[in-house]
Order: sequence, then C-alpha cells, then structure tokens
Amino acid sequence: MPELVFFSGTMDCGKSTLALQIAHNRDARGLQGVIFTRDDRAGAGKLSSRLGLVTEAVEAPEDMDVYGYLVDQLSQGGKADYVIVDEAQFLAPAQIDQLARIVDDLGLDVYAFGITTDFRTKLFPGSQRLIELADRIEQLQVEALCWCGARATHNARTVGGHMVVEGEQVVVGDVNTAAEVVGYEVLCRRHHRRRMTSASSRAASLSPDVLPVTPA
Repeated sequence: MPELVFFSGTMDCGKSTLALQIAHNRDARGLQGVIFTRDDRAGAGKLSSRLGLVTEAVEAPEDMDVYGYLVDQLSQGGKADYVIVDEAQFLAPAQIDQLARIVDDLGLDVYAFGITTDFRTKLFPGSQRLIELADRIEQLQVEALCWCGARATHNARTVGGHMVVEGEQVVVGDVNTAAEVVGYEVLCRRHHRRRMTSASSRAASLSPDVLPVTPA
C-alpha cells in the first residue's frame, strides 16, 4: 500500500542525504520520481546535502498545487513512481493535504523530509499537518550533537553567534555560517533553554572572571 511517510529530525541529522539515497536506490531500479523542495540552501530548484551531494528538484512555492502539478505532468505523458519532498516544514498545510491526495488518489508513495519545530520550539504548520496526516513518522537515527556532546533536540537561530528567539518563522540560513550573518545551530534542550550557543560558551570560558589569576 502506498504511504505518506514523514522523516523528521533536527537540522544536520542527514534528512536531505537520506532523501537523495532513497531517490538513488529507486532510480537504480528503473523507477522515476518527482522531487519537490522549497528554500534549499543550494538555491531554488535544488535538493542538496551538507555532504556535497545535489540534484535537480521542483521548487514548490506556497501557492503551488503540488497535486495538480503532478497530475498535469502525468497527463502529458510524464512518469512518476514516487514523490520526495524535502524541506517539507516550509510547505503550507493545504499542500500537505495535496501530498496525502497523491498517495490516496494516484497510488504513489510520498516521502517527506523536514524538521518539526522552529527556532522558538514552535511547530511549523507544514510539519504539524504532516504529523496529523502521515501514515508513518520516522525519527532519523543519525543524531545531531549539541556543542556539549549531548544529543541535539532543538534548532537555534543565531545572529553574530548569539541565539535569538524573535523574528520571522522562516529565514533561510545554514549551520556553519559566518558569525555575523543569520545562521542556525542545533542544541540540546538544556542549552537551548539557556540560549547558550557554541560561540557564547567559548566567550564564557574566556571571560576574565574564570581565567587564572597571575600574581603581580
């Protein structure tokens, strides 16, 4: 039976890599897929992994009917054996309903990849709808790690290395970005609650208050 499967996890846990692997495995068996994405780090119409892998994809803006797009492609002689959606958290709830319709009406497996909560620990609307509709939810087994070495469970937005908790829900950025720009970092719950990023932890460790006192 075809399924709508939601693969979820924090940033930096290998979601896009797994999406690319699923596409590769099915392509190697002669199956053809359609890949949708939105706001990928590599630019519009791309599905990219932090390992350096990248493939072409269909950019899915908020006003796009993904079900209608697929039906149109099939009616023009195109082929689709499965559907992959990366950055699924950015899709509108109505588009998640369209993914469910692809499964139910067209009989295709849909594999959606995304993070569940934003930098404020609030559910993305697209992820919430996936949790409500998915036939199966898979938590990725590759654990991202907080700077302290604990399992990372939360996504933090940073500006100048400092964690921020206000602003638009969607601001495209990435991990390992320059300190002066908007970036993201995965943290354990304890350090997310304390708003302590790797940069702020280093600053604290170098504070004069904790440096050894040298006798005059």
